[in-house]
Amino acid sequence: MESRNPIFSRRGSTGQQQWTSATPSVQQLDAMYGAPSYAPPTSRPMTIDDVVVRGFMTLGALVVAAAVSWYMDFGAGIAIPAMLVGLVLGLIVSFKQSTNPALILGYALCYGIAIGYISHAYESRFNGIVLQAVLGTMVAFGGTLAVYALKIFRPTPKVTKFVIAAGFAFVGLALLNLVAGFFVDGGLGLRTDSPIGWLFSVVAILLGCFFLLLDFDQIESGVRAGVPERYSWLMAFGLTLSLVWLYLEILRFISYFTSND
Repeated sequence: MESRNPIFSRRGSTGQQQWTSATPSVQQLDAMYGAPSYAPPTSRPMTIDDVVVRGFMTLGALVVAAAVSWYMDFGAGIAIPAMLVGLVLGLIVSFKQSTNPALILGYALCYGIAIGYISHAYESRFNGIVLQAVLGTMVAFGGTLAVYALKIFRPTPKVTKFVIAAGFAFVGLALLNLVAGFFVDGGLGLRTDSPIGWLFSVVAILLGCFFLLLDFDQIESGVRAGVPERYSWLMAFGLTLSLVWLYLEILRFISYFTSND
């Protein structure tokens, strides 16, 4: 199946060109023979190991920032600006498909600060909930990876479009619920401890798992297509983004059924 990713399509189009130029002249042949016998180094293709290493670096930066935020007990005055900066950096990386390590690690550090603040707030109300959410995220990641590795389910182009559309719809509903909350207590009820809130959280967790499936598929397609090694940063960013989504949604879902005594 031909990938529609612009990274792969551009590489494929350049790699399959045929020689259509005219026969070189005597002067051109002389210049060719006089040129150095070595070729300039080119970027090596991306491997799974590259993605794993970059993924550990990105997640490591996020976890360290979260731990510092938790230990230092950063308040909302630091966490909210950090989240906004991280959101801007994440949007830049997503829409520009940037492979800049500074942008990606900056996103991880900023969101780590915000996650540390959020986790500390939840743990203060529900003892032990953060450990449960971390374990839940690990189980979801492992289960999704097993489903993909065993080829139980592979995302098709139609499924990919549906998941992306569902993700945009989910974010739109969440923003609408947030705005409605300024006028009505609980907004639309999508983020309350109620059946509709439970259902909304379950949908969010399932979306996170589908996002991971898309990440795995993109990584495999990238390795198969031989994209440059620098794109491993972009793959690591995608995995980190999906795991952050999963963790926060699992944390919220568990809070609905945990006593704060």
